[in-house]
Amino acid sequence: MGSSPIYRDMAVTLAEAMRKAGLDLVYGGGNRGLMGVVADTLKSLGGTTIGVLPQAMDLPQVRTKQVESQLIITDGMHSRKEKMYELGDGFLALPGGIGTMEELMEAYTWRQLGYHHKPVALLDVDGYWKPLLDMLHKSVEAGFLDPRCLQTLLVDDNPSRLLDRMASQHVQLPDKLSP
Repeated sequence: MGSSPIYRDMAVTLAEAMRKAGLDLVYGGGNRGLMGVVADTLKSLGGTTIGVLPQAMDLPQVRTKQVESQLIITDGMHSRKEKMYELGDGFLALPGGIGTMEELMEAYTWRQLGYHHKPVALLDVDGYWKPLLDMLHKSVEAGFLDPRCLQTLLVDDNPSRLLDRMASQHVQLPDKLSP
């Protein structure tokens, strides 16, 4: 949950904004961390959640408290992420640990490579993502990251505004995989 109640509060606010916008949630299917808060809050508001859980994590202590609208059990973590990427219309990261970072960077890398053209976004709670953004700007300055790629990463501290920006983003990068 993080060390400050502001993170949990923002997760609740995000779920409320998603419900108001009529958005469903595709997520990792667990009850831990901020995404568990988003899922439980969205479900309590009558929203739809699709949990994608690897078989090894299909345990009572990991499942969310409320019943999922749909729960998909996969063989492992790779198939879990593949299914989440297939079902989702975009990727939004709240503050989190290494699992959040890994999934965020993979979705962002796949966007850069042209595997998908879905929005990738950061909900910046209390400046949490500033160090990562500083690193990405340094990557642009050092010539390792195309500035157009950095421009596709949506960052906002307001959940409703961020969801609106995700819905209206139509920036497409050159396909790095084409000849």
